[in-house]
Amino acid sequence: MRTFVTKWRCPEGFPRDDIARCSYQNVDNLLSSDTMSAGMYDVAIIGGGPAGSTAATLLAQAGRRVIVFEREKFPRFHIGESLLPFSIQTFDRLGVREKLDRTFLPKFGGEIMAACGTRGIKFYFKDGFRSQRDRAYQVTRSDFDKLLLDHSRENGAEVLEETEVKRLDFADDRVKIEIETSRTITSTMEPAGAERDGRETRGFASEDARKSIEARYLLDCSGRQTVLGSLFKLKKTYDHLQKFSVFAHYENIDRLPGRDATLIRMVRGLDRWFWMIPLTDTRTSVGVVMDTVTFRATKLAPQAALEKFIAEQPLVSERMKNAVRVSPVYSTGDFSYRNSRLSGERWLLAGDAAGFIDPVFSSGVFLAIMSAERAADTLDGVLRDESKRPRLFEKYSRTVNRIMDIYLTFVTAWYQRSKEFLEVFLNPSDRMQIAAAVNAVLAGNEGKSFAIKWRMWLFYFFVYAQKFFAFSPRLSLMPNKEAMPAPVETAGTVAMS
Repeated sequence: MRTFVTKWRCPEGFPRDDIARCSYQNVDNLLSSDTMSAGMYDVAIIGGGPAGSTAATLLAQAGRRVIVFEREKFPRFHIGESLLPFSIQTFDRLGVREKLDRTFLPKFGGEIMAACGTRGIKFYFKDGFRSQRDRAYQVTRSDFDKLLLDHSRENGAEVLEETEVKRLDFADDRVKIEIETSRTITSTMEPAGAERDGRETRGFASEDARKSIEARYLLDCSGRQTVLGSLFKLKKTYDHLQKFSVFAHYENIDRLPGRDATLIRMVRGLDRWFWMIPLTDTRTSVGVVMDTVTFRATKLAPQAALEKFIAEQPLVSERMKNAVRVSPVYSTGDFSYRNSRLSGERWLLAGDAAGFIDPVFSSGVFLAIMSAERAADTLDGVLRDESKRPRLFEKYSRTVNRIMDIYLTFVTAWYQRSKEFLEVFLNPSDRMQIAAAVNAVLAGNEGKSFAIKWRMWLFYFFVYAQKFFAFSPRLSLMPNKEAMPAPVETAGTVAMS
């Protein structure tokens, strides 16, 4: 038996919204000691973020009995606001595409700029190698995450918010989970496919109610908390990716006209990079990422640091002359890691609980949804035939690790060969469709086909060789406050996510 106690708290300064009340299926029965031990769940999921809610919905749609434990109260603030086109197929499968279309801003591509102001490129997902999707979404995560979690409820998953997992006991054929639910909760829900007759079922649980449930399998989608990774000491950080980020939301930032108003803007400096992500018609997320050592050397608080960094970069500050900050300034650091194992006898890891590479290519939510979809399918297959568990769990781990490796390779090149990476990237050529292949992978293409693989090999070759031979014009990446805004070209076959 393995036990642990967690203290799950929001990072300091993160808002907690007390307006919306959570809803559960038959909470008065669910949280009674008799029924908690009477019925075993097929899958218990720790975490109700995009990974947890995606897996919960798919398993519930497959007829599995699923319960989700989420330590926070949704909606709540979260970073990771720019999505990738290859998640669209999963949104279609979940049945949330229409909701997303009604709620969030489309994302047709982006623009990337050299901080020195001499080169910049616009890019569009439609121009990726054999592209089948022309857009993704820019999202306010508090709304996006709540939409997905509510959708899980609507599809039959049982969801407990403000609920901590206090203890785990792994047996040969099940997992016993001790939970503690705080605050009063209400319920209103029918099983998936049930006809709604207008009646509402309500139940109440007292504060700090501690109960136990059993499930055949446990799926850890607890995010950076990575409950099982911490419990089994699986978490490994990347020493070369120890970064620090400060960010905030602003109103009234200047934008380009038409569809270009939806583009994410990235500005790459020598030792840092900025993002500007349009979230709504008027609100924009602005942030900067740099080495943790570099940030600490400034000896500045997050708010003062963000203001200073923006003022030093004309390609960011030029759009913020009328901007008004409408959120606290947040900060986070040392966010790149991977767990050495993604599966055990009775458990899988998905989403950020499996690993997180870096925010630079907007891969966080994509990897969360991708891994959660595969985890749900894997668990459904194992529940149908337990004898397939070793093979299916191994296939799951191998697939998720391979896709994470794709982004790790990109991120490593972005940081360790920053000048060469940008010099090659900002001078695309239609020759051999190399830029189109880069576009496709950064839009979420798994890159399994040989047609993409050999083009990516050539891209990395040119990035490496650029250090010794100037295939592309050299860039300083140092901001020039006297310089005019960078000339921005439209690159039909290059893309960043």
